[in-house]
Amino acid sequence: MSTMHSRRLFLTAAGALSAQVSPEPTVRDWSGRVPIKYPDPDVIALDARFRKYMIGNTSMKKLHTGTSWAEGPAWNGVGKYLVWSDIPANVQLRLIDDDSRVTVFRNPAGYSNGNTFDYEGRQLSCEHGGRRVVRYEYNGTVTVIAERFEGKRLNSPNDIVVHPDGSIWFTDPPYGIGGDYEGFRAQKELKESVYRADPKTGRVEKLTDEVSAPNGICFSPDYKKLYIADTGAQGRDMKVWDVDGATVRNGKRFALLEIPGAKTPSAADGIRCDVDGNIWCGARPGVLVLAPTGEQIGMIRLPENCANVCFGGVKRNRLFMTASQGLYALYVNTSGAHIA
Repeated sequence: MSTMHSRRLFLTAAGALSAQVSPEPTVRDWSGRVPIKYPDPDVIALDARFRKYMIGNTSMKKLHTGTSWAEGPAWNGVGKYLVWSDIPANVQLRLIDDDSRVTVFRNPAGYSNGNTFDYEGRQLSCEHGGRRVVRYEYNGTVTVIAERFEGKRLNSPNDIVVHPDGSIWFTDPPYGIGGDYEGFRAQKELKESVYRADPKTGRVEKLTDEVSAPNGICFSPDYKKLYIADTGAQGRDMKVWDVDGATVRNGKRFALLEIPGAKTPSAADGIRCDVDGNIWCGARPGVLVLAPTGEQIGMIRLPENCANVCFGGVKRNRLFMTASQGLYALYVNTSGAHIA
């Protein structure tokens, strides 16, 4: 059998659609001692459009376990490492790309949640503990980007992205002040909202409060749309706005997420776009992938609820998934649309 024909059989099998999709993941030995048969049975095409993003001869890897609630993965291209948060433990962890070793990166970490990097390679973090967005400078000092709006304290900044104009866009639900597990119990001073901060001027502007609990955030590849995962009252709403300079307009529902095969609602937490405009969502029962038109086209089943995702690796074609107690990774046939 030719190599080309063999590869085609791999991809055909990997892209097969199933009328009876189960949300339950395959029982496997995550230590790697007992290999999983290709194609990975937990990478599932719900729609034929997802087949092009599946690689038939790769499988998921579990890179770390032992966190309490893993969140905020972000890839540093210069250092070739992944940073992510363990919110209740009040630490940030780092996976070094060359040998996959994991180290404690920052302790304490302000009960940080979402992380990213700006266009100068500096890390940005949403801190539940300080109810603020911060930037870590090269000399080790911390610059506060945002902690108040109209004189009132933010709730608990959650997730974060950067715009090519240098501005920082972030969500602010109350999850970090609802108790003492992921921060410090406190009263809300502001309605849940999405903000834009300008580090050059120090100005913080409200983009929208048309969300009950704004969570994950990402831009479309051309930065013309802003997506927000709303994990509030309905619990499974994805919304989208047109980006108009430093503002947003025409907000509307983009999608309602559900667990395939279970006919029950799901909810997106952290979200990231690939170069084709698909949205990869940390959710239940793992990762759900939405087409630019809003339909669910793919699913990656994990044994844990997935809080957040990012694209990384030297080709930015490796999907990292922070899922409750573990960190997982999978090579996909696409790459991330943005820098982290």
